Amino acid sequence: MGQLGQFISDGDAGGEDLVDRALRTVRSYLQMEVAYLSEFVDNTMVIRAVDAPGFEAIAHPGAAFDRDYTYCNKICAGDLPEVIPDTGRDPLAATLPITRDIPIGSHISLPIRRADGSIYGMLCCLSRDPHPSLNDRDLEMMRAFADISATQVNDSIARRVRLETLQDRIDGALRERRFDIAFQPICNLADSFVSGFEALSRFRSDPYRPPNLWFAEAEEIGRGQELELAVIEQALAALPDLPAHTYLSVDASADTVASGALLRRLTGVAAERLVVEITEHAEITDIAALQAAMAALRIKGARIAIDDCGAGYSGLQQVVRLRPDIIKLDISLTAGIDEDRALRSLAAAMVHYAGETDAVIVAEGIETEGELRTLRSLGIHKGQGYLLGRPQLLDRALEGMEDAKRMGAA
Repeated sequence: MGQLGQFISDGDAGGEDLVDRALRTVRSYLQMEVAYLSEFVDNTMVIRAVDAPGFEAIAHPGAAFDRDYTYCNKICAGDLPEVIPDTGRDPLAATLPITRDIPIGSHISLPIRRADGSIYGMLCCLSRDPHPSLNDRDLEMMRAFADISATQVNDSIARRVRLETLQDRIDGALRERRFDIAFQPICNLADSFVSGFEALSRFRSDPYRPPNLWFAEAEEIGRGQELELAVIEQALAALPDLPAHTYLSVDASADTVASGALLRRLTGVAAERLVVEITEHAEITDIAALQAAMAALRIKGARIAIDDCGAGYSGLQQVVRLRPDIIKLDISLTAGIDEDRALRSLAAAMVHYAGETDAVIVAEGIETEGELRTLRSLGIHKGQGYLLGRPQLLDRALEGMEDAKRMGAA
């Protein structure tokens, strides 16, 4: 069947990246030293994938070259042939600086096209020595591969470019601290007295992108925990400035808590004023590690909350397993609760459970007076939402507390 046929029949067997495996197959088949796939970015040729064992200094992913310096533009324009068995025998190739610089003795390449027919980049193989046996049949082999796998190749390249973009974006956010902390008041529903603040991240970007998207992208490239901890550290720095009677609630994923990384950040922190909200919309994979980390946090003095109870995997089973000190009712359970008997029944059941386990219920997303009255009548302990106070930067949040005190005194 041959190498190309074997490559096609194997599909994605073994989990190896398709582009890497394809380049290795083509390079080996042609007995060349370097095979790479490039992308045209304006007038720059950027190498996106490469197979060049022993020649990584010549070509590596991310290497960029002016297209006028390379063969690319000349091949696309028809000034250079797609197959050059011996560059020394081609009048134009022999005079080009890149031929001497690398050096290039033989070269074979063809454009890779997008679905709309435009050129994405080039599939190229080269060697330092001439390869007199290179011919049009070899080029047709490369073209057959490109035609058969163009969709997969372009998809793989797009994934690589996306990951590089995400890496740059998250790097910048961490390096330049492109986020602020907004503090939303958590109030006792009985008297609307502010008893705590939830720290919420707000990322600076144009256009604006919501925090959940930032954290999802960081998680996609394996840096979710790093971004979480950076935000938490910035929130913790404000704890001494909050009124002494209030607590600070910070969000952390189950994996971050289970890793112990959060506990290590609490040196010198008044942990007795800290609530750790476990925010997890996916199934917890290591419940034992999470429970052990929660126990260690409690020894420090921190309390544990389950966030978004009623959404995703944050259901009753998770609440029972983790035995939180605070249960936060998701907005999906509080929105319109004054007009929905089923929601009131569920909330009443959670109040009963909290009473049996000495937990506190915090209702999220309170936006109307009707919701507030109903939640109070059900015995919900605390709440937060736009009706009680919007998330604001620290100075404004503290000013809001003073304004509320003055209004209460009046």
